[in-house]
Amino acid sequence: MIKIFTVLYCLFISIGLNAQTDEAILKNIYNTSLTNGKSYEWLNHLSNQIGSRLSGSLGAERAVAYTKEELEKLGLDKVWLQPVMVPRWVRGAKEYAYIETTPGKTNTINICALGGSVATPALGIKANIVEVKNFEELEALGKANIEGKIVFYNRPMQPDVMNTHDAYSEANNQRKKGAEEASKYGAVAVIVRSLNLRLDDLPHTGNMSYGDLPLEKRIPAAAISTNDAEVLSTMLQLDKNIKLYFKQNCKQLADVQSYNVIGEITGSQFPDEYMVVGGHLDSWDLGDGSHDDGAGVVQSMDVLRLLKEIGIKPKRSIRVVLFMNEENGKRGGIKYAEDAKTKKENHVFALESDSGGFTPRGFSFDCSDAQFNKITQWKPLFEPYMVHYFEKGGSGADIDYLKNNTNVLVGLFPDSQRYFDYHHAGNDTFDAINKRELELGAATMTALVYLFDKYGVK
Repeated sequence: MIKIFTVLYCLFISIGLNAQTDEAILKNIYNTSLTNGKSYEWLNHLSNQIGSRLSGSLGAERAVAYTKEELEKLGLDKVWLQPVMVPRWVRGAKEYAYIETTPGKTNTINICALGGSVATPALGIKANIVEVKNFEELEALGKANIEGKIVFYNRPMQPDVMNTHDAYSEANNQRKKGAEEASKYGAVAVIVRSLNLRLDDLPHTGNMSYGDLPLEKRIPAAAISTNDAEVLSTMLQLDKNIKLYFKQNCKQLADVQSYNVIGEITGSQFPDEYMVVGGHLDSWDLGDGSHDDGAGVVQSMDVLRLLKEIGIKPKRSIRVVLFMNEENGKRGGIKYAEDAKTKKENHVFALESDSGGFTPRGFSFDCSDAQFNKITQWKPLFEPYMVHYFEKGGSGADIDYLKNNTNVLVGLFPDSQRYFDYHHAGNDTFDAINKRELELGAATMTALVYLFDKYGVK
């Protein structure tokens, strides 16, 4: 009798959902997320009980265990860990730096080592400084003017670019490749202006690369706060002979094993068509990674929970993938795509949240023109929630490896104006998260997943 009642109840729910309009189901999704969401609670634990989650760290290990346990509580069809080898870079003791105007007269400044940098010598480095805005200026100065000096890259993010991610991308090469380029001209170290649109005292870290440089030619690289970059630049205009001292203690250790965390609701009609929603579980070590990318992690987890809570049984298999090592290697995304290719899994859709937990504005779609034209027909459904910015463009760093000629990759697009105030800095902490904005993001992602699962886009 109980079994019959259960079957009838499930049938009733299914009929009820099928009878609802898309507008009604989206309203239910948003209402449920805002009144009964889990993302804020999960992020509170991830940020305040675990903290920073740099690849290979104890924090990353604890985050894997916690998110796997929470996904198992949701009653998904499958939850598992996907092994992936990740780099282990450690910062060591806090960095120290000052500007020396004359012997014994110094001004302390705020710096932090860039991820992947080598350490300074044990006693630190002190040298004259050469300020440049780009690699062209570096080349024009040449070895004669650079050898034995510290190169100071001081190109700000452009404040008049409305999409701040575009401003970040334009300025990012000085952080990413600055040390590699400066070492060609005999520089002993580089200091890079933090990628941040406001003036403050917080240095912003981030990954950097030496390319193919041998170990003995690698030079230390650090970020300087925007306030101190302004001070240093002004002081150099007044006196080209001032010196900069800094000391950092970072190390690159041997790779260690970590994991992507994966949970799945198996599709009822097309179980071999996979839809992915995800964020990256690792973070930098200065804050607790609440915006980058704890927000994306918990929003992605809540997508599957919201579907189950509302009673939506997807046609296609929907996976949440919490990628490891996006920040300094992207090995989690690479590993997931490699395994999917080996298993010949058909990934028709992937959605990534990796732009902070701010108010959602819409999506960026990596797809064909024909697919985009069909997707834009859903735009009016998002207008009541003021989430109707649809554009063709990039998607996400981890899901990008899944791209083929037929699938649709999507990036959640939150309001970006304040994102780089926190990005890779010590203030990327839980107190910077707004509960309602976070829950709106989870609902917005769930709504798009629901529509794509129902209609597909071919």
